Amino acid sequence: MFSAGDTVLIVACADDPRAVGRTGRIVDAAPPGPLTDRRWTVDQVGWLIGPVLCHGHELRKTAAA
Repeated sequence: MFSAGDTVLIVACADDPRAVGRTGRIVDAAPPGPLTDRRWTVDQVGWLIGPVLCHGHELRKTAAA
């Protein structure tokens, strides 16, 4: 389970494979629902990569605050 603002490592991302191996921040304030196919919105991934949608199993929470 993630919370808004959590820093995560993207270990896989079907939405945008360029995001794999990068870190970003969770945007969602509540668990994602059917509109996003239960995927979390991750932002601040990179300068040329916009927000991406990732399933929970594609993300790992990092120790960074």
